[in-house]
Amino acid sequence: MVDPLANGDRVRILVAEDDDLGRRLIERVLAVLEYDVTLVSDGVAAMAAFEREHFDVVVADVIMPTMDGIALLRAIRDRDIDVPVVLLTGAPDMASALAAIELGAFGYLPKPFDISHLRAILERAVSSSKRVRLRRASMQPLDNPHQQTGGRIGLDVAFERAIDSMWMAYQPIVRVRDHGLFGYEALMRSSEITLPNPGAVLDAAEKLGRIFDLGKQVRSRAAESIDDAQDTVSLCVNLHATDLGDDNLLASTEPLSKLAPRVVLEITEHANLEGVDDVRGRLRTLREMGFRIAVDDLGAGHDGLTSFTVLQPDVVKLDMDLVRDVDTSRTKRSIVTSMVTLCHDMGVMVVAEGVETSAERDALVDLGCDLLQGYLFAKPGPAFPAFTWTT
Repeated sequence: MVDPLANGDRVRILVAEDDDLGRRLIERVLAVLEYDVTLVSDGVAAMAAFEREHFDVVVADVIMPTMDGIALLRAIRDRDIDVPVVLLTGAPDMASALAAIELGAFGYLPKPFDISHLRAILERAVSSSKRVRLRRASMQPLDNPHQQTGGRIGLDVAFERAIDSMWMAYQPIVRVRDHGLFGYEALMRSSEITLPNPGAVLDAAEKLGRIFDLGKQVRSRAAESIDDAQDTVSLCVNLHATDLGDDNLLASTEPLSKLAPRVVLEITEHANLEGVDDVRGRLRTLREMGFRIAVDDLGAGHDGLTSFTVLQPDVVKLDMDLVRDVDTSRTKRSIVTSMVTLCHDMGVMVVAEGVETSAERDALVDLGCDLLQGYLFAKPGPAFPAFTWTT
């Protein structure tokens, strides 16, 4: 079947709405957008139309006779995991909302809806449909359009939305010696509700094989704000181990490359470095460009000494589980003391992250940490939140 988005033909929208007034309203919105519209009054008719023809976006009421919107979405996903489906409902509830998320709905819009809001959602859905289908066409044979498994339902669409809506929150890192500002950690955030936290976005990138795309977006977003900070301020940016294999990371044209002397690349302690070719050579190149390397979450995994040896970091960040209640735990104090001693013997700076109380702060100062980070000083926020050492 020919994809109309690929050859410049008009966009085709399938609308399943059992309410006559609702259908007319949606039809007016779509007419303004100059889309070709097929209108049906129930889910069964919608599914029959979907199996006969190609549609770029589907709009469906949740509550319909014979087959409701959720059942329609599920049936569509059995045949096409990519097409954006926007659900409308006059009776929003948790069950249908969760089902919509699970099945990868592009939108879940309560009635009565604002026309401009519906229009904006549909325009984004059409744009997403074009991007996903063009990428699919470049990745798999045209005679096998359903190669993807059911476990990837809607994940591509959700990941695209997460990439598009990504922004960076920043959390201050404070020097112990003078209570001044060392820098900020850039933390990935997204407005995509189906991938509600950074871990979910990262998990989606891993499942889709799109770590490079995610890493490039993170580095680009992080670089956008650093010019607004003081020249002496460092920027800490998280790096997935797989990113070390991306040649773009080493390119002089990369946004962060121009800021390399101010950037600390954080790689988690339990990262798997085995799949990266010539990891030591790539780290050497990054250092020659001016980047510093940090081991993040030291103490959280089982391969800390291995990653420490391979990365030979300039900075080490102690995992927050070690920091929590360090003032009252003799065991944690002993572990932190040993780590700080080892790092200082090797000329490595130590950051304790996740500091939430003055007692934890004071204990970490006594144990010799160089830098501190946590809610006690400031919560992550848009560039750039103020901080206080507190007393």
